[in-house]
Amino acid sequence: MMQGFVIISRNYRSNPKVDFRKLRPMILKRIEDRAKDYPVKAMVPVARDVLMSRALLIQGVSTLLQVIPVWSCKFCPEVYIGEKGHEIKTCRGYKRHAKNKLHEWERGGINDLIVPVETFHLKNTFQDVIKHDERFDYNRVPAVVELSLQAGADLNAEELSSTKLECLGAESLSNDDRRLVAEGTLRAWEVVRSGVQKLLMVYSAKVCKYCSEVHVGPSGHKARMCGVFKYEGWRGTHMWKKAQVDDLVPPKIVWFRRPQDPKVLDDKWRSFYGHAPAVVDLCTKGGAIAPPKYYCMMKLQGLPANVPFKPRG
Repeated sequence: MMQGFVIISRNYRSNPKVDFRKLRPMILKRIEDRAKDYPVKAMVPVARDVLMSRALLIQGVSTLLQVIPVWSCKFCPEVYIGEKGHEIKTCRGYKRHAKNKLHEWERGGINDLIVPVETFHLKNTFQDVIKHDERFDYNRVPAVVELSLQAGADLNAEELSSTKLECLGAESLSNDDRRLVAEGTLRAWEVVRSGVQKLLMVYSAKVCKYCSEVHVGPSGHKARMCGVFKYEGWRGTHMWKKAQVDDLVPPKIVWFRRPQDPKVLDDKWRSFYGHAPAVVDLCTKGGAIAPPKYYCMMKLQGLPANVPFKPRG
């Protein structure tokens, strides 16, 4: 039996007479021809919609922030949207030195809701891998913008959409107009998320396993900027894996206050409260209706926190 296996395996061995030096030009030619297939024409409209919706999203969130208070913790990434910060003990302090502490709130901004994720702007999608010494030769741009540009979108589309829309002060808007702004912002959020998901099915993007660094392109860069390995003298190289939508467009999950909840969320009833992406929570407080896919996370039909329980039997 073993002798038969050896004979079969010999038949599948590579031909020792193959000269890979002769195959090198053919391999390089195939790599060059691969670039001719990009950008994919069917994905160009998707990339344009992502860029224009991103501009609408930023404008809508900026408008709603003028009338809806947003709070961010001084010592951790926690964010809360409401008249007053919650009293849930989830603060881990600076560099996680503390645990289960009350947050110290201060006014938040747009970067607390739409988390900025930047990446290197490539001159060519199939260019050589960026080395550590070349990291300052490339600009840093938002990852969603870089993905859309590699998919064939024109950056002027985003600039054009931002100039066409006049940014009105939220104080001058009526309740109906404010609701329309919230609905448009929520719609733009969903278009950006779904569009990025479609683009990631065609175009490659990487994220580090140990930090939040993102690279849009066939392979990750070699810039040593990952500081997770404390035993290294300075910083180590990234360990890349396939990026998902949440890596390019982080949802930023926050505590969601339902109508049946108290005005200030208390720590002892934390298991009753729901969660929601920060942009979705902001838009619902502006008058928009959240999509049904968030209902389970938001616990809209859940019991109020102070409901009395009666033992069975």
